[in-house]
Amino acid sequence: MGSSANSTGLPPFTLTGLPGLEASQHWMFLLLGVLYTVSIVGNSLILFIVKEEQSLHQPMYYFLSLLSVNDLGVSLSTLPSVLATFCFHIQQIAFDACMTQMFFIHLFSFMESGILLAMSFDRYVAICNPLRYSTILTDTRIVQMSLFIGIRSFCVVFPLPFLLKRLPFCKANILSHAYCLHPDLIRLPCGDITINNIFGLCIVISTFALDSTLIFFSYILILRSVLAIASQEERLKTLNTCVSHICAVLIFYVPMVGVSMVHRYGRYAPPYVFTLMSLVYLFVPPMLNPVIYSIKTKEIRRRIIKLFSMNKL
Repeated sequence: MGSSANSTGLPPFTLTGLPGLEASQHWMFLLLGVLYTVSIVGNSLILFIVKEEQSLHQPMYYFLSLLSVNDLGVSLSTLPSVLATFCFHIQQIAFDACMTQMFFIHLFSFMESGILLAMSFDRYVAICNPLRYSTILTDTRIVQMSLFIGIRSFCVVFPLPFLLKRLPFCKANILSHAYCLHPDLIRLPCGDITINNIFGLCIVISTFALDSTLIFFSYILILRSVLAIASQEERLKTLNTCVSHICAVLIFYVPMVGVSMVHRYGRYAPPYVFTLMSLVYLFVPPMLNPVIYSIKTKEIRRRIIKLFSMNKL
């Protein structure tokens, strides 16, 4: 499809499902349907349990609730275009709608990185400075940290649509995915994208790179503190409180690095590889986070079992 402009003078974009695997798209829709269901139900369940269970009114679970809200945001921001592409075969998306979707997808991605950093700080204080845990992580401070994460994410993402909107689009505006991502959109303009590239690099360094570095250092300090514990049983018990968070960090950052590596070095890879990698990056963390925390957190697991037993009666 060409780049024929709409009534606003801005060209629409064409979304793609699985390039080269068009015959399998209905199976992909079923798979994505399962992932969406698990993500939305699982994260909603976490929020409900944390709200209802008095024993979970602690900083660690407040951050978990924030992560669940964010994961719901990620899922809901991709849902309209994925549903349109895979289910109704509607592949065209208006320029402004695409910019809006790109804004929210990246907003929630940057927020997730900030939330994971806040959760690592929570684990650091709980293990390295337990006597001051309740005085350091007060409700007011948690609200301040949450606001900072939201404001920082908004500030770094807000210029992106405007930086793209100023550029001329004269190619066939065909995207590689069933949703709008900045790395995909930045390939399409005919004009000079130097400013966009520099700004994109700056925000990645100041968010993802900085957050992952601070998370890494927080775990070095945690490990040093744990190794100072005399009892091996106590060491394992203490480390076990970090397992869920470590899993959440890995399932967020590893697919992100994978997507980056494929885009940089996988020029000869089939087109569907790029699509599948981005699907893993956007769909797996929101689906796995509630599963991991439900399995590893005794209070949440107990409440879920109780809910299902009540439904059977």
